[in-house]
Amino acid sequence: MQSSRGGPVPDEKSPSRQMRKRTATREAIIDAAETLLDDGGLDAVTLPAVSNRADVALQTIYNRVGTRDALLLAVAERALAANREYMDAAYARPGTAEERVMGAAAAYAAFAAERPHQFRLLASPPDVPEALERIADLTDEQNGKLADAIRDGVADGTARADLDPDLTATLLWAAVNGVLSLSWHVGRYRHDVDELLALFASLVADGLRPR
Repeated sequence: MQSSRGGPVPDEKSPSRQMRKRTATREAIIDAAETLLDDGGLDAVTLPAVSNRADVALQTIYNRVGTRDALLLAVAERALAANREYMDAAYARPGTAEERVMGAAAAYAAFAAERPHQFRLLASPPDVPEALERIADLTDEQNGKLADAIRDGVADGTARADLDPDLTATLLWAAVNGVLSLSWHVGRYRHDVDELLALFASLVADGLRPR
C-alpha cells in the first residue's frame, strides 16, 4: 500500500508484532529451562542445553533473557508464582489455627510432590543475589500468613496464648522443610513423607492447643 505521497504506508502493527515475537521467544527459552529443570534438576539448566532445547542461538538467550543467572531467576519467578497459588488457596480456607497450619503444610507438601524441582529451587536456591532476595521475600510473605493464622487462633482461644506467632511460624516452616527434604534423602534417613507429616500434625496439634 502507498501513501498519498506515493511512498509505502508504515505498518503500524509492526512494532507490536515484533514485541510479541520477542516475548514469545523469551517465554520459549524460559519454558525450555523449566523443562530441563524438571527433567534433570538445577545442574541440567545450562545455556547450551537451553539453546538446543528451545532451538535458538546462544546469543538469542543473552538478548532475550540474559546470563544463566538471569535465566535461573526467571525460572525461580515461575516457581514463586506456582508456590503462591498453592499456599494462597490453603490460607484462604477458614478453620482453627491447627486446621489452617496443617492445611498450609499439606499445600506445601503437595507443591513439593507435584513440582519437586521447583520446590528444590526454592528450598536450595542458586547463589544469585536477586533470586535469593525474591525467595526470601516470598518466605516472609508466607510465614506472615502462617503467623496470622496462629495469631487468630490465640485471639479466638484455639491456640496457646503464650506462643509468639512470628517465631512459631518460622519454626513450623523450617520443620516442614526438614520433613520434605527427607523425601529425596539417600540412605537410612529417607522416610515416607506422608507418615512423617501425620506425626508432625499430631505434634503440632498438641503444641498449639491451649493447655
